[in-house]
Amino acid sequence: MIAVRLPETMEKKLNSYAKTLNKTKTDVVREALSLYFKNNEEKQTAYDVGEALFGKYSSGRDDLSTTYKQKLKEKIRAK
Repeated sequence: MIAVRLPETMEKKLNSYAKTLNKTKTDVVREALSLYFKNNEEKQTAYDVGEALFGKYSSGRDDLSTTYKQKLKEKIRAK
């Protein structure tokens, strides 16, 4: 068994969160600690965290980084 002292604001948030989920404070703290341990054991890199997002909104063009000035000039002239 363990006893933890929390700042008043954190305890209020915990109470509110537990009530919203209809769980006990103990269950919420257990789940939070499980997630904390899991995340720290895996030693994720920044790449691992963002991997699913890389290229998600790709235009399919591979020249945009080298021709952006030309594209910008064309858009300004078109106005």
